[in-house]
Amino acid sequence: MRGVKIIAVVLAVIFLLIGFFFIVGAFSDNTKMVSRLVIGGVLLLVAGVLILLSRMKTEQVSHTYHQKIDLSGDIDLEQLKCRNCGGTLSEQNVSIQAGAVMVNCPYCDSVYQIKEAPKW
Repeated sequence: MRGVKIIAVVLAVIFLLIGFFFIVGAFSDNTKMVSRLVIGGVLLLVAGVLILLSRMKTEQVSHTYHQKIDLSGDIDLEQLKCRNCGGTLSEQNVSIQAGAVMVNCPYCDSVYQIKEAPKW
């Protein structure tokens, strides 16, 4: 998007210069004065519109994704404890990173992945 704005500003500067030359040149020849003034005015107007458009802020779009975890097999709800220090963990300490369930212990600052053992 930034490249489009740069191109718009460059075109606006070119149109400003050409429009200015048309308006100045209109006063040198009285037979083509009106047409040169009109062309110069249109070029200046187009340059102004391009400058205004290039200065407009673009709307930023944000997306929120929610991921639901379905665990296989029967799950007994137990209190989750850190495997390093044994500290009690809450749901705020569990997150999904790159598709893996990660635990961040607030007590010992360890970060590890929860691996589910197969239920044979």
